[in-house]
Amino acid sequence: MNLTFRNAERKDTLLILQFIKELADYEKMQNEVVADEATLETWIFDKQKAEVIFALQDGKEVGFALFFHNFSTFLGRAGIYLEDLYVKPECRGKGYGKALLKKLASIAVERGCGRLEWWCLDWNKPSIDFYLSLGAEAMSDWTVYRIAGDTLAQLAE
Repeated sequence: MNLTFRNAERKDTLLILQFIKELADYEKMQNEVVADEATLETWIFDKQKAEVIFALQDGKEVGFALFFHNFSTFLGRAGIYLEDLYVKPECRGKGYGKALLKKLASIAVERGCGRLEWWCLDWNKPSIDFYLSLGAEAMSDWTVYRIAGDTLAQLAE
């Protein structure tokens, strides 16, 4: 496998958005993508609230991971939260997803993080099986809650 990795740069903002849209299409959630280049550039590169790495096969981007640090009070240290992991359909089954997760694990270890976490849609059995094969544990005793949009604005008042 001739796979390499590189960190995203500001000039990659459109490419990041393209990967996000492809992932949203795969997850049947394309109508939920409201991000645009300007917003991504501000939050990823100006405010540095997330990082992106690309997986490259022979110099061509075939997958990406977008992640950021969270914090565990119980561990007393940061972790990495993987927001998006995506490999182009024609490139799946070649070990690129596993390679991206291994790269993220090495970043977590290098930075002294206590864990690597992510969410997965309940219907996404291929991904769930893949994660379990790596030794990941489903956190079945936790429920995710979210406040967003108008509800977030109302709560903030």
